[in-house]
Amino acid sequence: ELMASLQSRLQGLWDERELVLQESRECAELGEGLEATVRDLCKPNEFERYMMFIGDLEKVVSLLLCLSSRLARVQNAMSRVDGNTDAEEKHSLSERHKLLSRQREDAKDLKENLDRRERVVSGILAKYLTEQQLHDYRHFVQVKTSLLIEQKDLEEQIKFFEEQLETLEQSLP
Repeated sequence: ELMASLQSRLQGLWDERELVLQESRECAELGEGLEATVRDLCKPNEFERYMMFIGDLEKVVSLLLCLSSRLARVQNAMSRVDGNTDAEEKHSLSERHKLLSRQREDAKDLKENLDRRERVVSGILAKYLTEQQLHDYRHFVQVKTSLLIEQKDLEEQIKFFEEQLETLEQSLP
């Protein structure tokens, strides 16, 4: 029963992931249309700024999500530390926690810098785009970020349930 329940939950997550991937493809199409519009209307250096911002948006959000996920796994491992855990493992977890915390703070700084760059890019685009095009741009940035977060969350959940199912299968005679 438990295995069937885990399989059912996994199937639901796989289906949800397919929907998110479809939304990501649609978002990418919107992005391609915006890119063409910006290329046609803006000066080359402004278009380059736009493209750098869009490229860095995905990288910085993905980095933040990855570091947060890794930090959460280390924190979970640290919460399971008890009197039987050897000193070397405790030290290793502590060092990894410190390193990941510093890296995440650096990534937050990158995100703040990216937010400032987004305001500059918005200002540039406001000179060239119609109100509807500007709305489409803002929607694209927001949806792209949301989809990255949703995709990462689904991947984490799928990984968790797959590990649970595998552990359960191995425990059965």
